[in-house]
Amino acid sequence: MNRIYMINPSDKGAEKAAHSRWNSIAKPLGSLGLLETAVERIAAVQGTENVDIHKRTVVVMCADNGVVCEGVTQSDSSVTAVCANAIANGTSNINALAETFGTDVLAVDIGINGDVDNPKLLNRKIAYGTKNIAVSSAMTAEQAEQAICTGMNIVCDLKAAGVKIIVTGEMGIGNTTTASAVSSVLLNLPPRQVTGRGAGLDSARLEHKISVIERAISVNNPNKNNPVGLLSKLGGFDIAGMVGLFLGGAYYHIPVVIDGVISAVAAVLACKINPLTVEYMLSSHISAEPAGKMLLEIIGLKPIITAEMRLGEGTGGVMLLPLLDGALSVYNSAHRFDDISIERYKELK
Repeated sequence: MNRIYMINPSDKGAEKAAHSRWNSIAKPLGSLGLLETAVERIAAVQGTENVDIHKRTVVVMCADNGVVCEGVTQSDSSVTAVCANAIANGTSNINALAETFGTDVLAVDIGINGDVDNPKLLNRKIAYGTKNIAVSSAMTAEQAEQAICTGMNIVCDLKAAGVKIIVTGEMGIGNTTTASAVSSVLLNLPPRQVTGRGAGLDSARLEHKISVIERAISVNNPNKNNPVGLLSKLGGFDIAGMVGLFLGGAYYHIPVVIDGVISAVAAVLACKINPLTVEYMLSSHISAEPAGKMLLEIIGLKPIITAEMRLGEGTGGVMLLPLLDGALSVYNSAHRFDDISIERYKELK
């Protein structure tokens, strides 16, 4: 965990150079909006205006949550292992999108409640699922730190393999319940205002889900200013692993893309551990879950995509990549004011 104290600010000189490069292109200033900001942000992370995201990986953290025994989901925990196996084999939803956008997918068992016999599934299991947050802490503080370090170590390995950008993903039945519980504490809002239907609950079961989260918060009495403690009390191994991905991105200088609400919870926790981490993050879309926009607002990021997605697995995050590719095609073009004898636009205040 010592690495979290050695994170440095991103390169503002490279960010400024990228901004100047955008302004040299023959188009109205800032006319690609948030995509220009995203490219400048990547330049700051990579330390060069010559932005490169050609090698990219979606990391899908797979884990089970003990709270499922409270009946807060449509499916039981066995589905997590089935879906994790499919992701590892390349046959799930995220794989279809990733193949289209030239992206690798790494499925990680960080806490599945069972053993999955698949060499393509990276085994980094902390435990066989978390405990039931409605009656006790999800995990120990030591397990939370282990999961965070696991995420950081995965970033280290991807950096060594030449990966230029990482998308966060997750798979775990019950993880909208844990994410809503953590969101309620982070946002200082009652669970009713931050809890959605997840994979699809009717109104009666949604009410039950809210009551379970209320009980979990009461039982565990978490402190939002102690992010590791909050994570250990109400979170999941998938969330903890993604916290590590974000912190690892900041430490190893790789931009990391936030997916939906569960990924956003991890992003906020990572920023609470070290505020500089936000400089290494990219937001992709705003989740249809109630807390999605509010969590991004905490860390000052705006979603580029508004499509009411809530599939998970990193599917929303990977959708950002073709938009960035398109922006970079303009960013790297030869259509510049100096080359075509047109007077540059001036930035008017």
